[in-house]
Amino acid sequence: MLEKLTPQVRIILATVLSFGFFALYDHFFIPKTPLAETNATTTAQPSTPSTQNAPEVKTPTSNDVASSPAAAKTTETAEAIVVVKAPSYELEIDKLGRIVRFYLLENKYKDDKGERFQLIDASQGVLPLEIRFNDKALNTSAFSTPYSADKSAVIVSENSNATVTLTQLLGDIVVTKTLTFYPAGNYDLHVKINQPKDYFITAGIRPSVALDSYTFHGSLIKKTDDTIKTIDDGSAKTEERFDKARMVANSDKYYTTLMYDFTKGLDSVITVGKENNPVVFIKGNDDFKVGGYIGPKDFKLLKSINPELTDVVEYGFFTFIAKPLFTLLSFLYGVFGNWGWAIVVMTIIVRLALYPLTYKGMVSMNKLKELAPKVKELQKKYADDKQKLNMHMMELYKKNGANPMGGCLPILLQIPVFFAVYRVLQNAIELKGAPWILWVKDLAVMDPYFILPVAMGITMFLHQKITPTTFTDPMQEKIMKYLPLIFTFFFVTFPAGLTLYWFTNNLASIVQQFYVNRIFAKKHEAQKVEK
Repeated sequence: MLEKLTPQVRIILATVLSFGFFALYDHFFIPKTPLAETNATTTAQPSTPSTQNAPEVKTPTSNDVASSPAAAKTTETAEAIVVVKAPSYELEIDKLGRIVRFYLLENKYKDDKGERFQLIDASQGVLPLEIRFNDKALNTSAFSTPYSADKSAVIVSENSNATVTLTQLLGDIVVTKTLTFYPAGNYDLHVKINQPKDYFITAGIRPSVALDSYTFHGSLIKKTDDTIKTIDDGSAKTEERFDKARMVANSDKYYTTLMYDFTKGLDSVITVGKENNPVVFIKGNDDFKVGGYIGPKDFKLLKSINPELTDVVEYGFFTFIAKPLFTLLSFLYGVFGNWGWAIVVMTIIVRLALYPLTYKGMVSMNKLKELAPKVKELQKKYADDKQKLNMHMMELYKKNGANPMGGCLPILLQIPVFFAVYRVLQNAIELKGAPWILWVKDLAVMDPYFILPVAMGITMFLHQKITPTTFTDPMQEKIMKYLPLIFTFFFVTFPAGLTLYWFTNNLASIVQQFYVNRIFAKKHEAQKVEK
């Protein structure tokens, strides 16, 4: 059966099957982590302590970093000693000087019950701002000695920052953490220790709010040469050291917790955590300064803090295409003020950019359709001699300026663009809570009434009806007829923004196909007149 398929059908089927694999695997086989939720009140509730994984290392030189972690338990609870409130977020710091809770306050970051998203999972045992000393005795003392704070409540206004100082007394060792919080969700951390001691600090692990199979979740390191290294959850096998890293981040689909130093860099190490998940530690010193951020991977917000932070928005292999597409999408949003219409216009612009390729493909398909009767004659004449059949078919194609692969190449070249758009629309937290028209209230979730998936399927069917085909096998034709139904099934649970893109793309394809068909129709009329 497969050997009878034309090259065009094989390419299309390969595209559909690869797309279907990602879609089905994502929605039906990947176990989704339950959304981390918390009560909307600001009262701190003690939580059951978890095992603290502390790096156990040899006495380091100036270039040394942590080796494999060892267990060190603590009896401290996550009771808050400081509550920081800002217009867009609220966080709590516990007795061990760690951020144990972080809430986003905007309505789009709340669930259907109005409860806030909680980005820090205290049960994982690695929390932002946590310090691990190399000295085992000192480390044990640090995990059993509470910090004191110069204030219990910190208010960050829309136009100003706020500072809190935490102090821990470990015998004759004094640890001071000075934290300055900003309205955007970023902070500055200054750690001072009155005696030189070797230690490591962490930005915590990634938030566990939005997970799927086709968006990145794990650790990201921007190295000193500005290249990006990513380590997916479950793929950390050995420790990796990164000297003078510009940024280290832990991310899920929409959210991140990170630290950065774009001047001196961060001596960092990736250790192997639970279930082979990466855990990032940063080597500190007795006068250590670092910037940090917890919150959504909102491109505009991150850029306002520092343009380099936008590298945490990771699109995988097609990043080189996806980033310019998102820049275009953001620009169009600025023009139209609506992400839905920005997607529509971006799709049209992409179609226009790819027009030369798609036009050649459509012309090639029309030429092949014209030659289909002659191809059938050759197939009958040389049914028992495939070598002669192929030779005469190539001669026929060459004589008439037709290319049997002409319809495949444009499809192949468009696949990277499609997957880049897919990654952009899957990763863009800007679409979360963003309405389009009437029934579409959130472009980041599925269409609640299935109008867009059905419309997408109908337009795909219409495009198929007006597209010239060169089927010589009835079975091939039946397979292709089912594609609109298959794609409709795929898109039912896809984000409305992605379905809107594909629907608009189908409409543009229909218009373009009508145009090409009309050109060929005029050509045939002219040929009839000449005869």
